[in-house]
Amino acid sequence: MVLIPATVRIFLAREPADMRRSFTGLSGMVREGLQADPLSGHLYCFRNKRADKLKILYFDRTGLAIWYKRLEQGRFHWPRCEGPGVELNAAEVAFLLEGLEWKGVRRRKRFSLEQARSARTPPLEV
Repeated sequence: MVLIPATVRIFLAREPADMRRSFTGLSGMVREGLQADPLSGHLYCFRNKRADKLKILYFDRTGLAIWYKRLEQGRFHWPRCEGPGVELNAAEVAFLLEGLEWKGVRRRKRFSLEQARSARTPPLEV
């Protein structure tokens, strides 16, 4: 299991990448394809055409790092998206890495700070 802080955003590139690319090549794909900064600390995920290999590029405050996974069987389920990429949350990435599909998964109602602020009533007068 990979633990990802809540402040880190995760982006998946829509187009397949050449898995021979390393730090410089993937950084260029982040800049040009995703219009993002590879040194931002966010995670940028790339897959190959067969969707059996995955690379994640990230900056860990001292330098760029790559996490690489190759499946022995099966493929990564890559979501369909419009534009250059799609943003996922940590739970969706965990599903992706474990080979689970999140299409049929329903999100249960949870506390939301924005909803709580909008539903706030004025204080009672004494």
